[in-house]
Amino acid sequence: MKPRRILEAAESLRALDPATTAVARGLRKVVGHGAADRLLRGAWLGHPVHPLLVTLPIGAWTSAAVLDLTGQPATARRLVTIGLAATPPTVLTGLAEFSGLDAEQRRVGAIHALSNTVAAGCFLAANRSGRTAAARMWGLGGLLALTAGGALGGHLSYAQGAGVRRWSSLHAVGE
Repeated sequence: MKPRRILEAAESLRALDPATTAVARGLRKVVGHGAADRLLRGAWLGHPVHPLLVTLPIGAWTSAAVLDLTGQPATARRLVTIGLAATPPTVLTGLAEFSGLDAEQRRVGAIHALSNTVAAGCFLAANRSGRTAAARMWGLGGLLALTAGGALGGHLSYAQGAGVRRWSSLHAVGE
């Protein structure tokens, strides 16, 4: 099966609808439509914050894999830690965006979130495993999950247009 078809198949997983609808409604109640929403969704920046923040864990974890392969495991471990530290704000902004998606986008967004949760869990396990073969295996699993999550995030943004132009209706904090 072609990668594009796999990504498109995520859009038709209607079985996810009850859960994703409930999560989106719950998030909307928590985030609301005020200052927290504008902050998390990037009204102050003029576009969503989530795509900007994802570069931190992706870059740190990808660089860590390269450094680990080149015999620099201590530096790689520090980068994994940086990626883990960048994950909570990245997740928060992603959840704020999730709350405004349509049904097909929520399906893809849910699998994107699950893939990235698996990636973060793998990198956490890699960090806890120290400088062992198990740590390398956890890191490889994390990279695979991160790649799947990134592909789904790209599909969500570029193929489905999630968040495109919707942010323009938000006003910057303090405006």
